[in-house]
Amino acid sequence: MQNSFFNRGFQRKRPATAHVLPPGQYETQDFPVLSAGPTPRLSLDRWSFGLDGLVSSAQQWSWAEFNALPQQDFTVDIHCVTQWSKFGTQWRGVSLDTLLELAGPTTEAHYVMAHCYGGYTTNLPLTDLTGGKAFIGLQYDGQPLTPDHGGPARLVVPHLYFWKSAKWVQRLELRAEDAPGFWERAGYSMYGDPWKEQRYLDDDEDLAAGTR
Repeated sequence: MQNSFFNRGFQRKRPATAHVLPPGQYETQDFPVLSAGPTPRLSLDRWSFGLDGLVSSAQQWSWAEFNALPQQDFTVDIHCVTQWSKFGTQWRGVSLDTLLELAGPTTEAHYVMAHCYGGYTTNLPLTDLTGGKAFIGLQYDGQPLTPDHGGPARLVVPHLYFWKSAKWVQRLELRAEDAPGFWERAGYSMYGDPWKEQRYLDDDEDLAAGTR
């Protein structure tokens, strides 16, 4: 019997024509490592991940418990604000739809703040994590996710600039109001759409004013 949490959104094979560079991006075959601070080195027996805030049932998982959840394979293109894009990246992890179904967001929940080991934060609309649009990545290219790339687990939101795909994710807090995270407080876009080149806060304002 198919598990009700299993999401097929990332399973479809896309034609090669789906690989299109957003404006201002270039394709790379590498996977550059960029971080806001030192790389945390996390012991799996001390690792945990939580989903809390405006939810009906706050959730907390150990490494073993999280790995026991239904997992999927994901093939996605990713786009960094520093202008590189990488096509067809291969991941394995847990869909955010699975986690949110377990937690039960309340009707007041509209935004999410990702909190990470090491202190990094980033904000996202809740709707950008649902409907097969995001997952917690545990493996990359068939191997456990390395610390440099956010291991043992990172948030992956491939349709937004990759700073929104928070490395070393520790918990997701559901909120009623939006608030800036680490890079957003430093002047980066509150949303980060690669197709609209929303790199900086000024880009958000220009789009709202219709001047771009």
